[in-house]
Amino acid sequence: MYIKRVNRVLIAVAWLLISLCPIPNQAQEHPNLILTKAGVEKIRAELGSIPIFDATLEQVKEEVDAEIALGIDTPIPKDYSGGYTHVRHKRNMVVMQKAGVLYQILDDEKYAKYVKDMLMQYEGMYRTLPLHPKTRSYARGKLFWQCLNDSNWLVYVSQAYDCIYNYLSKAERKKLEKNLFRPFADHISVDSPQFYQRVHNHSTWGNAAVGMIGLVMNDKELIDRALYGIKGVNLDKTAKDDDGGFLNKDGKAGFLANIEEPFSPDGYYNEGPYYQRYAMYPFLIFAEGLHNVKPELKIFEYKDGVLLKSINALLNLSDADGDFFPLNDGQKGMSYYNDALVTAVDISYYFGNQDPGLLSIAAKQNKVLLDDSGLAVALGIKNGKAKPFDKKSINLTDGPDGKQGGVGILRSEDLELVFKYAAQGSSHGHYDKLSFSFYEKGDEVLQDYGLARFVNIEQKGGGNYLKENKTWAKQTIAHNTLVQNGKSHYQGKFDIGSKYHPDLYLFDVSKPEIQLVSAKETNAYPGTEMHRTMAIIKEEGFEKPFLLDIFKVKSDSVNQYDLPFYFMGQVLKTNFEYEVPQILEPLGKDNGYQHLWSEGSGHPIGENTKLSWLDKGRFYTLTSATLKNDELSFVRIGANDPEFNLRREAGFLIRRKEVQNSLFVSVVEAHGSYSPVSESAVNSNSNIAALKVVLDTVDYTAISITTIKGNTKLFIIANTNASKEAKHTLKINEKNYTWVGSYYYN
Repeated sequence: MYIKRVNRVLIAVAWLLISLCPIPNQAQEHPNLILTKAGVEKIRAELGSIPIFDATLEQVKEEVDAEIALGIDTPIPKDYSGGYTHVRHKRNMVVMQKAGVLYQILDDEKYAKYVKDMLMQYEGMYRTLPLHPKTRSYARGKLFWQCLNDSNWLVYVSQAYDCIYNYLSKAERKKLEKNLFRPFADHISVDSPQFYQRVHNHSTWGNAAVGMIGLVMNDKELIDRALYGIKGVNLDKTAKDDDGGFLNKDGKAGFLANIEEPFSPDGYYNEGPYYQRYAMYPFLIFAEGLHNVKPELKIFEYKDGVLLKSINALLNLSDADGDFFPLNDGQKGMSYYNDALVTAVDISYYFGNQDPGLLSIAAKQNKVLLDDSGLAVALGIKNGKAKPFDKKSINLTDGPDGKQGGVGILRSEDLELVFKYAAQGSSHGHYDKLSFSFYEKGDEVLQDYGLARFVNIEQKGGGNYLKENKTWAKQTIAHNTLVQNGKSHYQGKFDIGSKYHPDLYLFDVSKPEIQLVSAKETNAYPGTEMHRTMAIIKEEGFEKPFLLDIFKVKSDSVNQYDLPFYFMGQVLKTNFEYEVPQILEPLGKDNGYQHLWSEGSGHPIGENTKLSWLDKGRFYTLTSATLKNDELSFVRIGANDPEFNLRREAGFLIRRKEVQNSLFVSVVEAHGSYSPVSESAVNSNSNIAALKVVLDTVDYTAISITTIKGNTKLFIIANTNASKEAKHTLKINEKNYTWVGSYYYN
């Protein structure tokens, strides 16, 4: 009896221990990654009564049904971006993810069967699949030419697998995990550490892919690999990727490191808004999965909630039309209508503070995620909670601690100034310190060129970066900033540029009538300090606010300085004479100058140089304070470009030779309008009669602006003391000026 009693106690203890220990792949229910079981029930209960969600569901259903009717195709990989096999596998991953969601929401087995059948085809192919035959990438994938796209595939397919997990038999799951998912995760990580083990948008996708399939499989080793990187891997710290960026210079890796390093406390992503948009999908979709499966990580609170902050930053980095400013490598036209931003807006609303401004963006996007977050957004819109997303002037710091420069955006009426004083921005950075672009109603007035690439257009370099991205788009002369001696900032070398950054001198938007941003750069050219101050000023007598640009440069040597302005539109008038060559020649031989045709050249005829142009029915005038020996040039992009990879756009360049310290001052006016219907031109002329440098010392720079009606305003910037409390007294032309703060305007 005693032995039987002991045995019963031992058995009871054993069962207790078993019950306390989770059994892999049985301890969690599915779906639980993006969709949740409770969320699916809520969605089903609301169907038919939530317009934007119902419309999205119907669109997705039509799309997936059409794909099912076409049949499954998993071709042997052979193409670059834009080629058939690349596009087909990319399409398959998206359709599988959507089909999995439809299975959960509609409870229709045809969608689960479609996903299952396609996964089994991939399982049969992947076991013997070699590296992709295209060899351009520093990290080749198997389904795609680079591991980056393989990671994209696994991020989407993980969601599909989670949705049909319970539809599959245990044997089927084992087969897929053994022959497809685990080898796939291993290839993009332990087999490709140069891709995975770094801080970069590439590795963010890799981390998310490994982590998400790990969450579905309940594989702790994969989850840890995703969060913290590969254990025991030491990479060559001098090795670089295809874009010239270091692979793993600082030894940091994993999803958490990719949150810590690229994001500033303000949510600015160091590679720029184009790649922030691209990276936000894996950042947020993996974070949502971690929140649902491992809430104890509190991922949305990590680094003071920077993932959710970053959505607000990213939306503020878009123009009036929602297009992202093309800082660094950025394709123009990429906007918050992209699916990645649908994900970002919905997740940010659901897991954040339910900002009603996000609902107005979601309403413009006119679709939502088919998950818990999308349901919340749809209900918010239905219940009338949406309010306009108010874009204001904002300064976004760069760097993990917010001390590596930044981007200042000034907004006044329909005008937007984007002033870049950020750090290098990883391998996608450009050598364009203290550069700017200027917009009116979402249209470029003075442009940033963006990247040189036709993304996913096979005819243009396989849809990849073109060589002109390095020889032109990244070079300093391609931007609206100062070039010294025809050389790019930091010698155009990533190794140097990644060490330095400009520093903010002043950002003041406390007065709506005058907003300023100012920064200094001391390392772009050793021995030279560049200090640029830009202000948008609303002044009586001007139809619209005008932009004041003060670029002060001091050096310990005599140099040549070039300051270009890449204007958009048709030249109307100049106040100087110029000669147009009969035979076009490049402006130079290297550093981007080889891509500029010299279309006309002249010299100033007075203290001011004026250029007026017309674009999209609006007039603009650039007025610059120039010296008699300055050289004025009209340039056009496109020299030494036999394959027409570059856009043939115009620029105006001020060149100043053999000077040590110098000052460039300009005003950009937006004014008037032209209607081709009524054929009427209104207010087509500049309102400025004179722009003068009244004083320029180490400590102060004073500029006077006189209108055609004879009204004069004086602007003074304190160059060495930006304190808002500082008291200044300055005598100019026998008149004393006293003020408190960093600048004076009256």
